[in-house]
Amino acid sequence: MHYGLLQDTPPGEWVPDVLEGFSRRTIHLGEDHEGPLSATLVRHDAADGVPVLYIHGWSDYFYNTELAQAAAECGYKFYALDLRKYGRSLREYQTPGYVDDLAVYDDDIGSALAIIKLAHPGYIPAIIAHSTGGLVAALWADRHPQQISTLVLNAPWLSLQGNTWLRSFANTVADPLWRSRPERRLLLPKVDFFYRSISATEHGEWVLHPLWRPRYAFDIRGGWLSAILDGHAQVRKGLTIDVPVFVMTSTASYFAPRYSVQMQRADSVIDVEDTVHQAVDLGETVMIHKIRDALHDVYASAQPIRQKAFDATFAWLDYFSR
Repeated sequence: MHYGLLQDTPPGEWVPDVLEGFSRRTIHLGEDHEGPLSATLVRHDAADGVPVLYIHGWSDYFYNTELAQAAAECGYKFYALDLRKYGRSLREYQTPGYVDDLAVYDDDIGSALAIIKLAHPGYIPAIIAHSTGGLVAALWADRHPQQISTLVLNAPWLSLQGNTWLRSFANTVADPLWRSRPERRLLLPKVDFFYRSISATEHGEWVLHPLWRPRYAFDIRGGWLSAILDGHAQVRKGLTIDVPVFVMTSTASYFAPRYSVQMQRADSVIDVEDTVHQAVDLGETVMIHKIRDALHDVYASAQPIRQKAFDATFAWLDYFSR
């Protein structure tokens, strides 16, 4: 695998991706104070069928080729979006993952869907999104009705509960100092529990790019956390997503000050019970599906567990996307 940062592709062109059997295409998004911005759309080349778009979580990128293969076997054309300042879209002059308003991702998602819809006339895409990407996708779907067929949320990060190391800073970001310097790094404990659960160099099965999915994740900035808290506040008030929403989580969370093998059979990032509580108010049609022994990324769990997640996902999509 290529372990450096990438450059933009020629305008409008697909080029071979770092993952064999996939292509990527740069989506230009203008500039911010750090310089030019882009997102990256990834395409599974061998498959065809109903289009589905995957959106990753915090300090992450698309790497799960098994999910794409499962989609292909069920008759879906799989795409994935590396958002601005993440993964294939991250550039050396950028603060990794940083935004101060989750609504800026409307351009990333809208542009990706426009490309997909142009390539698949007559089809309405579905979205699958993980963790922070699930929060982003839920807020986007609430603001953009009648754009997708259904929304699948893989352990969406809908509240701060369970994240004690972040919760202690929840009030801090309201302080004038943080508002005047939103990109200031918060001095938080460095933990690698979830990384150890999924990385092939530790207890998991996945080969991870060290710059795109670093062991201790990206630094948390005050402006970013403030944007997340604002997103959580919107979820608490209730959303009106107009398409069916399928929410998958583990059956249990496990939090501890040190890594434990129990983290291989539970969500070590979010509180699944609180997530379920928040999820029921995302829209009129919401289904909760818990999978025993699943990790925070249900699709990255041990093979028998992730296969259950694949089966459940595409059974749902078969019902609502065809």
